[in-house]
Amino acid sequence: MPAAPSTETVIVRRNGNGEFRRLKCDICVVGAGIAGISAALQAAKLGRKVILVDSQPALGGQAVNSIIATFCGLFSNGTHGYQFTYGVADDLLAYLESVEQAVHYRHGPRTTVVYYDEVTLGRWVEQSVLAADISPVLGAMLLDTKVESGRIVSADFMTRYGGVTIEADGYVEASGDAALLWQAGFACREPANHRVYGTQMVVLENIDEERQPTREAISERMKERGDAYGLLRREGLGFTIPGRGIAAMNMTHVETPLDPVEASAKALEGKDQASRAVDFLKAEFPEGFGKARVRSFGLPGIRQTRWIVGRHHLTVDEIKSQTKFDDAIGRTAWPIELHDHGDGHHWIVFDEDHEHYIPLGSLVPAECHNVVAAGRCIDADSAALSSVRVMGPCIAMGMAAAHALDLAGSGSVHQIDMEKMRGRVADNVEKKHYRWDQKEMASVTTAH
Repeated sequence: MPAAPSTETVIVRRNGNGEFRRLKCDICVVGAGIAGISAALQAAKLGRKVILVDSQPALGGQAVNSIIATFCGLFSNGTHGYQFTYGVADDLLAYLESVEQAVHYRHGPRTTVVYYDEVTLGRWVEQSVLAADISPVLGAMLLDTKVESGRIVSADFMTRYGGVTIEADGYVEASGDAALLWQAGFACREPANHRVYGTQMVVLENIDEERQPTREAISERMKERGDAYGLLRREGLGFTIPGRGIAAMNMTHVETPLDPVEASAKALEGKDQASRAVDFLKAEFPEGFGKARVRSFGLPGIRQTRWIVGRHHLTVDEIKSQTKFDDAIGRTAWPIELHDHGDGHHWIVFDEDHEHYIPLGSLVPAECHNVVAAGRCIDADSAALSSVRVMGPCIAMGMAAAHALDLAGSGSVHQIDMEKMRGRVADNVEKKHYRWDQKEMASVTTAH
């Protein structure tokens, strides 16, 4: 017979403030969204010991947990353009393609956008982190930092299981809100005279794919009937992977303040707006959405809040003029997509042969020697940032952050060997690989 289970317990009591567990690594990545994941995987590939920290109890950041549902800015303009970002992006796409109905390439009318299943993407993230022997610390809120001579020496985090102090030679600032540099007392930027709105995604199941309205039809009806449903935004669109009967709907605008009380209230308002949008779709487009029901709400999606002050402040004029920087680490051709008013957004598209670049100087904080930023908190004006903060270039930024810290070692990211750096990021700046045969694709009717 099996032994009886133990019923013994031990009485414990918390003493004082509790000791923090101390961890050491070569590179600590703060933020496990697509930029942070890319940085962590690249750093591990370079042989560095990596700790990956995130405030959520799960990996994947907004890409997984806010259910953004699309990879934008990964391909050049044109219906079947060439790929901009490689390395980690190749691994990610290969995994999605290996799983049935996990990915769909929407070709056109301006560029190729990747629709993905967030559950499959989440599994890729988790499996990749485990395979790379990266140490995750999840549900960890940043409490304090120790700074000496322009370097972050250590960072304190609190989890529900206790505190953790992480000491690292270098840090990747991929928190999205420049939380690490802000806490450390380094200069940061915030919008001066306008707000940038986020979104609350909602996933619907039981939709009729064959009778889906166009995004133009949805937006036009929102303009006409939005008031009747209490909608703030007057434009909307959905992302559907064919054959699944599921659509991820992007139809809300939600303020994303940095104040903790206001941010909590706005998160609830976002879900209310998304619910109203579902009511609108079911009533106004019953053929496509009449039988739909909510499968899930994502976490609040945030576009821009606070960002670093770097060596270089990327401007919208540099984006428009396609300035090719000597220290370029990535590129994209995604439009300027600035969500700075409640009912809509500015959308400025570029020509088919356009591509613009991201300089390493926008990733490197001017006042700090051992931090490199990646993702939506790099240094740029609001309009420029709205074009480069999407997932394609965020992967390139994450990879570049890992390379820069690897080259810096225990020295300064301001004094790395730029010839070696350019060699490492060359594919993400120069390579033009077409994933689809151009002659074959020329005869294919693209989606609109």
